Amino acid sequence: MFSDDPLPATIDTLLDIMARLRDPQTGCPWDLEQDFRSIAPYTLEEAYEVVDAIESNDSMALQEELGDLLFQVVYHTQMAGERGWFDFNDVVSGICEKMIRRHPHVFANEVVEDAQAQTREWERHKERERGKQKSVLDGVPLALPALTRAYKLQRRASRAGFDWPSIHGVSDKVEEELEELNEEIKSHAGIEALTDEAGDLLFAAVNLIRHAGVDPELALRKGNSKFTRRFHQLEEYLQLAGQELSETDLDTLDYYWERAKEQDVSG
Repeated sequence: MFSDDPLPATIDTLLDIMARLRDPQTGCPWDLEQDFRSIAPYTLEEAYEVVDAIESNDSMALQEELGDLLFQVVYHTQMAGERGWFDFNDVVSGICEKMIRRHPHVFANEVVEDAQAQTREWERHKERERGKQKSVLDGVPLALPALTRAYKLQRRASRAGFDWPSIHGVSDKVEEELEELNEEIKSHAGIEALTDEAGDLLFAAVNLIRHAGVDPELALRKGNSKFTRRFHQLEEYLQLAGQELSETDLDTLDYYWERAKEQDVSG
């Protein structure tokens, strides 16, 4: 029974709260209606909010969002326990065993030269654990953001030997795909054809970014942040000038945009 006194900050308390919420007799009606599929979108949302807190450099928000994400783990393990699949201790035991197994240079006597060597060894461990698969692409989650999934598919194919020998060929491929998309646009192609060519262009662009040694998801998140920051500055300039965004001509908007870019660089 819970009281009005401050609760002890332990994982057992959180597990008890979750069990109480899912109690068939006295639990929360909303929580009792949920299943893995209905909760999955919240799990993704909480993971993104953790990233947002990190990018905002907000330590208090990060603490809160990590708690929300942990609650998602507890939620899923509670539902799994109700089905007799596994419980929270099984999840903890599994991840502990995996981390020890994948870090023999820390917990055993193996030696790795640097972080890059460890990354390669980590991938080899994962491949051994996956065992024999029908395709080297098996196991790349369908639910990943499309940009991230393209990146991971390309990395898998590359490790299997299917890759461009140099970044120059990839760059040429991007130009080729851009030209094909432009041709479809000029010919007033239908949405299906445009979507197909746009997908080819985006996939090739991800490949070029990967060959450059950059994570495309992180790069685009940074690009989004940069655009947002500069657009807010443009809006401030317009406000100071007493102008409305929707009523300002493009030449003026371009002038303020260039000012916003200069301010962003100098700031």
